[in-house]
Amino acid sequence: MALAHRVFLSISAALVGVLALSACGERGASPAPQAASAAQPTGSMPALPVTVRVVRREPVPVTVEAVGQAEGSQEVEVRARVSGLIERKLYQEGERVRAGAPLFQIERAPFEIALQQARANWAQRQAQLEQARREAQRLAPLAEQRAIAPREYDDAVSALRLAEAAVAAAQATVREAELNLSYTTVTAPITGVTGRAQKSTGALVSAGTDSLLTTVAQTDPIWVRFAFSEGELARLRQARRADVRLLGPDGRPMLTGGRLNFAASTVDPRLGTVQLRAEFANPELAVLPGQFVRAQVVAGQVDAFKVPQSAVMQTEQGRMVWVVRDGKAAPAPVETGPWLDRDWVIYRGLADGDQVIVDNLMKLRPGAPVAPQPAVAAPTAAPATEAPKAAAAN
Repeated sequence: MALAHRVFLSISAALVGVLALSACGERGASPAPQAASAAQPTGSMPALPVTVRVVRREPVPVTVEAVGQAEGSQEVEVRARVSGLIERKLYQEGERVRAGAPLFQIERAPFEIALQQARANWAQRQAQLEQARREAQRLAPLAEQRAIAPREYDDAVSALRLAEAAVAAAQATVREAELNLSYTTVTAPITGVTGRAQKSTGALVSAGTDSLLTTVAQTDPIWVRFAFSEGELARLRQARRADVRLLGPDGRPMLTGGRLNFAASTVDPRLGTVQLRAEFANPELAVLPGQFVRAQVVAGQVDAFKVPQSAVMQTEQGRMVWVVRDGKAAPAPVETGPWLDRDWVIYRGLADGDQVIVDNLMKLRPGAPVAPQPAVAAPTAAPATEAPKAAAAN
């Protein structure tokens, strides 16, 4: 009887503990859903933090760019004008030379001999001319007195004329031999930079097809050829003055102060472009012949906006940017121009004071709430918060 009473008391105590724990759990868990529902109303979306740039209409240069290739303002092939063995190479390949500087020396001996022979022949013809002249002078008074037959005097005059022609031919042969001898020293025809030697010392060259020795390119000034479309050329013609500059791979100017010195009078029917050429001073060889560069033509100014290149997106309908309208993201189709440094020129589609979003573009949706922040944070906030900390530490 006593044992049954103790078992009943143990069961009763266990039931009372379970009921108490369940009551405590209900009182502790019930406020959480109420707090969550109070903190975030049903259907709301948190604002996405974005960085914006406030744009203003400002004067920007009207630029047109194209990929061009540099070439020497003069490019000459240096060829042998006489046949013979190359005795010496008189220049360093790739160095700058002046017009008239010796480049190669061809064997002179055969041409010196030929010159001596031509001069000897000339002297012989001159002696024959003097003899024919004396003979004509001696027969002239006899012919007047009719002491000799007229035919004899006529033959003497003809011999004099033939002797004069022979002297002229011999003189021309001497001149030709002198020229051939001078051609044995191959000189630079223009001032410029030399190319690789096509023939080495000891090689036999001829004055025919196999006569190329090297090349010389004038690099100051240097020319750059490029092409513009018909629309770009029309925009260029509207400007009173067009300044040309060359840009490197990093976008920095390599050469400035260029001028257009050629514009084709026809349009390429295959590409729809017009060939142009610009001239630049290039004293330091900043650009070499054959080098590919970006030619940028500045043709006046126009009022437009500038936005970062990363803010412009390409869609099926065209280019667009995201702007903040009434605290929400909104797409704005724009008409773009060329790049200007790290910005993209916008001609139409924006207004003064528009806030253009420059980051988190892939997360944006039309009408999504955004929390705009300026592109450059104010640097004065950090010292104000650090001052109390320093005072507390002291």
